[in-house]
Amino acid sequence: MLDRALCICWYNLPEQSREAYLSWFHESYIPKLLQQPGVLWAAHYASAKVPPHALLRFTNDNSIPVGTDHILLVGANSSHSFAKDVRMFADGVPRKPDADLPQEDRKMLSLRIGKRTNIMIEEARVDGPEANQRETGVALSPCIQLGSFNATSPEVEEELLAWYAGSRMPSMRKLSGCLGMRKLVSVAGWAKHAVLHEFVSLEARTKHGVLHKLEGRRERGDWENRLIPKLIHEPGSPNVAFRIWPPVKLD
Repeated sequence: MLDRALCICWYNLPEQSREAYLSWFHESYIPKLLQQPGVLWAAHYASAKVPPHALLRFTNDNSIPVGTDHILLVGANSSHSFAKDVRMFADGVPRKPDADLPQEDRKMLSLRIGKRTNIMIEEARVDGPEANQRETGVALSPCIQLGSFNATSPEVEEELLAWYAGSRMPSMRKLSGCLGMRKLVSVAGWAKHAVLHEFVSLEARTKHGVLHKLEGRRERGDWENRLIPKLIHEPGSPNVAFRIWPPVKLD
């Protein structure tokens, strides 16, 4: 699938409206979203609220929205599929991005709190050993780990490139429970970099992810102590989340 562009939206919901919103979002909004030109798939996740790594640094920019409870990912073959309103460039009449949505849809979308969005394109991807377990017709796995961050200097970005190309991504080819991994870079949004890991389940990510980190320290030295503090993460990053749409089929 040539889904080389992703639109990623993080947000929270008020507790009293969550069930009504999710029912509408999954049964009405996402099916209409999938009919938009260029859109290939959509997947909706709820955060598992995993404690952050002790060395992580987070942005102190108060203008960055802080939603983390839910994540919507939409795949397309081009980032241009996510342009808010390409007609405004043609006819010179700017319009609100949601102007064509029914009032009820706009009302439901207004419930989202702390919403932030990144439009990303794919830099590289690898398959994991469980890639053959992908569900037919479903683009993303039951569990993801999604890190989004900026580097503190161009030199750090050189280190990142070397790390992912030479070590991290090749190692994910061997990690039990992993379906695959993508390295992404930003077209629009605060975070310039993102890393999307896919796992067969939250349990597999918890079990094998920790072992992978320990093995990584032994094989590749103290990379975490050296490079992780040079990255500035978005709120909640890396987000560990489980898929709530499409529903995960139980064995």
